Amino acid sequence: MKFLVPLLTAVLPVASVAQTQPVAASGVPRMAMPKVTEVLVIQTPRQGVTFQQVMDVIPAEIRATVNLYLDGKIRQWFSRGDGKGIVFLVDAKTEDEARTLMETLPLAKENLMDTEYIPVGPLVPLRALMNSGGQQ
Repeated sequence: MKFLVPLLTAVLPVASVAQTQPVAASGVPRMAMPKVTEVLVIQTPRQGVTFQQVMDVIPAEIRATVNLYLDGKIRQWFSRGDGKGIVFLVDAKTEDEARTLMETLPLAKENLMDTEYIPVGPLVPLRALMNSGGQQ
């Protein structure tokens, strides 16, 4: 809670300035958009795909995923807490770059997964904290 009040205090001026900034194609003010440093990739089995269909491809998927990790292309990967798929943090600067990489994996080649791509970057409101001299 001690950190929340200063963070919100810092975010409000940024939000009001962002409203006056030119708007990007996404509808978000440019100032509020972080520099993309990675892409979050969320995969879930397609409707109608069975557990066995996925498991038949898993050995090849694991080998390919480990190779991408060892090449520095996949930074982290997780099982979803709800058991409904996997989440990757991919070293990519665009959604298209991440898509190109992920489409090399066996589950994608077999068209067994639905995939969502979310470009992410540094938390923009932190810049406002830095610009205020970090005062509390």
